[in-house]
Amino acid sequence: MSLFKRSGYWQDVNPTGMIADFREVWRQAGRNRWRFAAISAACTFAVFYLMSTQEAKAPHLPPKVTYITVFPAHRTDAEIIASNIENQKRKEAFAREQAKRDEEVRAIYKSIGRWSGMDVDKIAREADAERAAEEQAERDAIAKRRAAANAAQQKAQAARE
Repeated sequence: MSLFKRSGYWQDVNPTGMIADFREVWRQAGRNRWRFAAISAACTFAVFYLMSTQEAKAPHLPPKVTYITVFPAHRTDAEIIASNIENQKRKEAFAREQAKRDEEVRAIYKSIGRWSGMDVDKIAREADAERAAEEQAERDAIAKRRAAANAAQQKAQAARE
């Protein structure tokens, strides 16, 4: 019985074959074996010495910051409000266009579903009910977070008083 129990990868490793191979190579080297050993040791030492003397420490360069200025630097509040209103109108127009496209896609899918024999009205009702349940769950989660925040705020206010 061995002193140490082998497990995993080491279970299949047998060092006796490795030692036997090394002895055979050592014998075949003849009179030059010590030269080969010395050269091998010197090469190994040189590589490790070079690796140990390498240093690559340098100060970090400061980051280059590029400021992108889209708006004029000295806009008035009226200009800011006008640009915000214009941007909001653009966003709403895009949302209307996207909703129109989504409705057209839904109509195409419904017609394909009808042609293939599906009850698309039932599927639409189920999807609407699922969407409503998700929205309600989201509203409930928001209400819980608000209630917890209000309770924490009231508790902090009571502690201050």
